[in-house]
Amino acid sequence: MKTKYIDLVEQSLEWPQEEFKLEKDNLLFHDIPLMELVEKYGSPLKFTYLPKISQNIQRAKDWFMKARIETGYEGEYHYCYCTKSSHFRYVLEEALKNNIHLETSSAYDIDLIRRLATLGKIKKTQRIICNGFKKEEYVNKIFDLHADGYKEIIPVIDNKYEFETFEQLVTEPMNIGIRIASEEEPKFEFYTSRLGLGYKDIVRFYKKSIHDNPHLNLKMLHFFINSGIKDTAYYWNELVKCLKVYCELREICPTVDSLNIGGGFPIKTSLVFSFDYQYMVTEILRQVKNACEDAGVPVPDIYTEFGSFTVGESGGAIYKILYQKEQNDREKWNMIDSSFMTTLPDSWAINKRFIMLPINNWNENYERVFLGGLTCDSDDYYNSEQHTNAIYLPKYYPDQDQYIGFFNTGAYQDTLGGFGGIHHCLIPQPKHILIDKDARGKLKYKLWSNEQKPKDVLEILGYYD
Repeated sequence: MKTKYIDLVEQSLEWPQEEFKLEKDNLLFHDIPLMELVEKYGSPLKFTYLPKISQNIQRAKDWFMKARIETGYEGEYHYCYCTKSSHFRYVLEEALKNNIHLETSSAYDIDLIRRLATLGKIKKTQRIICNGFKKEEYVNKIFDLHADGYKEIIPVIDNKYEFETFEQLVTEPMNIGIRIASEEEPKFEFYTSRLGLGYKDIVRFYKKSIHDNPHLNLKMLHFFINSGIKDTAYYWNELVKCLKVYCELREICPTVDSLNIGGGFPIKTSLVFSFDYQYMVTEILRQVKNACEDAGVPVPDIYTEFGSFTVGESGGAIYKILYQKEQNDREKWNMIDSSFMTTLPDSWAINKRFIMLPINNWNENYERVFLGGLTCDSDDYYNSEQHTNAIYLPKYYPDQDQYIGFFNTGAYQDTLGGFGGIHHCLIPQPKHILIDKDARGKLKYKLWSNEQKPKDVLEILGYYD
């Protein structure tokens, strides 16, 4: 009878997978021996595997290169990383090794750009796409950066009031973009995105406010779908509406030569994940080319802003099972040594699922469990995997250590969880390990940040002068 955890995985999933395999009884992630990581640094811990960031960037560039060749697409392709997915220096420095551009979303992002320049990581020739609702501080910093020689900066206009502010401040030629307020999927609580201008308003707005402006040049039309780039009728319908606006603009505005199709490439959240990236990229370029040919206008350069796709699959979190509580005859609760609400906030806030696998004991019998966090909040739990609608782990034994890992957690979780700050029930921030490879391909480890200590927390709370 096949009752071991490894049997369950082999019967229900394709195993091993590109990034996951076993070494005896223990899990490897991109050939990282995770039990050795735990034995060296303890738990709970988070880690970032830096080479995965560059790998995903190069994958996307390759897809677009092949699609341009196959479709005969004459426009260029530009990869942007949206910093809000993870602002950490180690992420930006790894991403910028790959000749990319950046997308910002707030005033402090501009300070981040300046610091990267001081560190010698970016040049004034790199493109900086400035998105988001722009308060006065953000606008002023954009203009200051432009005045300092960053002529490739492109603020994307979100609303008419914002444009009026730009119009009052601009004194020399500056390229700008306009964001389309796309229609949301039917399941949303509202019909139209709160960001950008409506489809029907953009051409009229250009004619009235930008066409005769001697300094502001419309260069980019920005198209973003909240649910991401997916092969659905909804996505293709919105893209068609966007292309209609672009073609109308291009006929009367020779400076608009760029189409930003935003972010939204999905990342692997399950071991049964399947997505044909190459097909999607090729079909997008084909649709853009056909629409432009039908309208008799040149095809635009294509920009993407990949955030989660860039950094998401590089991250992971490891926890130890502290104790198993049997609350009734059916529910077994495995309590972890941290909190889901504070370390993986999307699992609580939007019911997001990550890849979850045991780190060790794969040859033990399995059982169905629920996972509970350390806080006293009833919402601090994790109870299902996308491929099973349940959680199965090696059977718990009090005298045997059991560790579990959550994978592809690199986007948003640290910033949404308030890295280094105050967390629910004062659960401490876990230690964070950076993993890289040296010139010979050997893994190397660096402790990026240690676990919060009581004094660190109390100082923030004002208990030390």
